[in-house]
Amino acid sequence: MSFVITTPLYYVNDKPHLGSVYTTIICDSIARYKRLKGEDVMFITGVDEHGLKIQRTANEKGIEPKTHCDEISEIFTINWKNWDISFDKFIRTSSKSHESVVNEFYERVKESNDIYMGVQKGWYCVGCEEFKDNPENSATYKCPIHQKNLEWKNEENLFFRLSKYQKQIEKIISEPSFIEPIERRNEIVNFVSKGLKDFSISRTNVSWGIPVPGHLNHTFYVWFDALLGYVSAISSNETESSLEMSINAGWPADIHLIGKDILRFHAVYWPAMLISAGMRVPKKVLGHGFLTREGQKMGKSLGNVLDPDQLLSRYGNDPVRWYLIKDISLGSDGDFQDKRFVDIINNDLANTIGNLLNRTSSMSRKWFDNKVPNNEKISTNNKLENFAKIAVEKYMHNFEIYKLDHAANEVLNLAINTNLYLNDNQPWLLVKEKDNLPFVKEIIYAVLESTRIIGLLLLPLLPELSSKINEQLGSIYKKEIPWEEQLRWGLLISNSSLPKPTPIINKLEYE
Repeated sequence: MSFVITTPLYYVNDKPHLGSVYTTIICDSIARYKRLKGEDVMFITGVDEHGLKIQRTANEKGIEPKTHCDEISEIFTINWKNWDISFDKFIRTSSKSHESVVNEFYERVKESNDIYMGVQKGWYCVGCEEFKDNPENSATYKCPIHQKNLEWKNEENLFFRLSKYQKQIEKIISEPSFIEPIERRNEIVNFVSKGLKDFSISRTNVSWGIPVPGHLNHTFYVWFDALLGYVSAISSNETESSLEMSINAGWPADIHLIGKDILRFHAVYWPAMLISAGMRVPKKVLGHGFLTREGQKMGKSLGNVLDPDQLLSRYGNDPVRWYLIKDISLGSDGDFQDKRFVDIINNDLANTIGNLLNRTSSMSRKWFDNKVPNNEKISTNNKLENFAKIAVEKYMHNFEIYKLDHAANEVLNLAINTNLYLNDNQPWLLVKEKDNLPFVKEIIYAVLESTRIIGLLLLPLLPELSSKINEQLGSIYKKEIPWEEQLRWGLLISNSSLPKPTPIINKLEYE
């Protein structure tokens, strides 16, 4: 049985922004953790390519929508490779295999008598691809997300009987584990309590979309089409894709990780559509917050947009990952502060972890012939061993409930306690007396062993830094041995050679 995790299918109106990088990094860390735990993981990401906004964006560039989508889709795949994202499936909703799944799903929903023809009147946000509920002063009302005027629509559309599933949706969203965090769940409960209304699933003025079978000039509404990308991704291959193949290959998804602005589609519309088609609903929808910069919303007009490509080229993968994972509580809004970013990386990674490894391995090489000392085990109850065991337990617990910031802090706390243990025991003074050598061996071994465990715990969070730490200890993570088994205390091999220490991460300069 697969563990299926998905990012949103990113809209291809532009290249990835920091928010999409954040979501994808979080998903990547969870996927890596689950794989290390021995689970069969399917990590899905991809792009949502249809709709009026894409059609207009392509027209403004003077190119075909398909050409525009090909260009942006390639940018996404290159970006995720540059960020070392370990995705298993990358779905494009313009693919033929996806179209066949959409058509098959539509037929199932139709058989449930959940499709009818009607007229859609209302104010529409092209950016959200969504009708807004009777805003005041509609002609001048701007979408709070896209800051653009709404457009009046009055057209014949096919509708989905969402209202039919009021009771079922109420039951699903009442489950505490279905929507997280609790404030997101409260928003949806409040929305559903007002009564669900049927929504249109086709458009007649959008040529760039999947045609609705049997209805000339109708294409599927982008959200009806895009949500099915999660399903078609599971079974998609070069030749075919189908609902049955996806169900057999791992559906339903264990977790959809999304931005809070698209929560309603994932937590209300999507489950109802799936029930109508006779399919199981996702197990969890986790809506994270928005990212700001220095307390302000990021925008081109403000000139404060953070380009993730520039962040990556300037600072590297690990510093950005650490800041986004550790400093932002998943589910809450986050603020990227330049000085705070530099301070956190320097304090946590360069000083607390990097300097710990560097100075301890240097002492061990100097005093013990470039090797790890024997594990003398003089103390009956080594304080550091206990710290490590507790840190591993808490780390695992927090990862299981998707509190990645807490898990990261458990790693950091273990590094802080290891530094304190080293400073309290002062092996550089003890080594001056020959009789103290067994104690010195125990201290240095314990610190190196604790650092090895720190490196292994960083594997899902900072895979590159993790590898560097264990290489410096001559202790490479072995895929053939269960990861949890390798987190047991005392596995650092005595008398093994230590390579010449090199900085595992450089300090950053604040400008």
